[in-house]
Amino acid sequence: MPHNPVTFDEAVALLRNGEVCAFATETVYGLGADATNSDAVLKIYQTKNRPRFNPLIAHCADLQMAQGIAEFDELALRLAALWPGALTLVLPLKSGVEISDLVTAGLDTIAVRVPGHFLARRLIAAAGKPLAAPSANPSGRLSPTSVEMVRTAFDDQVPVLDGGDCEKGVESTILSVIGGKVVQLRAGALAREDIERAAGIEIELAKSDMPVAAPGMLKSHYAPRAGLRLNAMTPNPGETYLGFGAHSGPEGALNLSPKGDLNEAARNLFAYLARLDATGTNAIAIAPIPDDGLGEAINDRLERAAAPQGEY
Repeated sequence: MPHNPVTFDEAVALLRNGEVCAFATETVYGLGADATNSDAVLKIYQTKNRPRFNPLIAHCADLQMAQGIAEFDELALRLAALWPGALTLVLPLKSGVEISDLVTAGLDTIAVRVPGHFLARRLIAAAGKPLAAPSANPSGRLSPTSVEMVRTAFDDQVPVLDGGDCEKGVESTILSVIGGKVVQLRAGALAREDIERAAGIEIELAKSDMPVAAPGMLKSHYAPRAGLRLNAMTPNPGETYLGFGAHSGPEGALNLSPKGDLNEAARNLFAYLARLDATGTNAIAIAPIPDDGLGEAINDRLERAAAPQGEY
């Protein structure tokens, strides 16, 4: 492996040669591989120890590349007007396209997005193929929002292109756009209310018993090693407190956003959980987070992180 972090040209060469390389998006760091190369995509699953039934997102350089692998109707095009950005669309897979079955998990749909980070789009364009890229972390663990989190998660054994700290801090919002109906499969960095307002549409919520059709739908996901207790006003003995807003906890406790800013809280979420995990704490108590706007995505991540490990 080249020295880490790798240069842009080294990252392009790795991807073109069927290897994996982590890179920054505006949401979190992704572990990328050529989405048309099954051997390359298999390395993502092996590196992350990821369940094979869990589909991947194909990251595209622009709408034209996305239209080459997915079928866009008028509704999908209206939503794609929000690209580049933290929005993933699950669409019918275009027939006859060169996309690995490992990306779609054998489904007849594909999850696509055009990331908002300029370096990610430049990398995809230089690689010349859509990049399958789940979060660059061992499966089920905390998503990385910095190059150092990636290097630590994989003991510096995975090449990573440094794109700085991620602007959003939580993964993209995922919408299924099938048969004229829009269903939110995963809350994310683009708030559902903002999408509805911008696109002039109504978004349904996925039923809890819906089969896995997109990343981030497993009940246990995004988890630190420490156990989590949510909506905690104060810590119990033996717990480390993670505050939000006025619920600041004991003196010296980390606070996702002292001013109660959900955008700031989202940016800090995974990094602060990783920082607490690194202290060796066994239990983390987390202050209540409002469920409006971006709070929906933050609470979604926390609920999955607090779920029993191995629960699907």
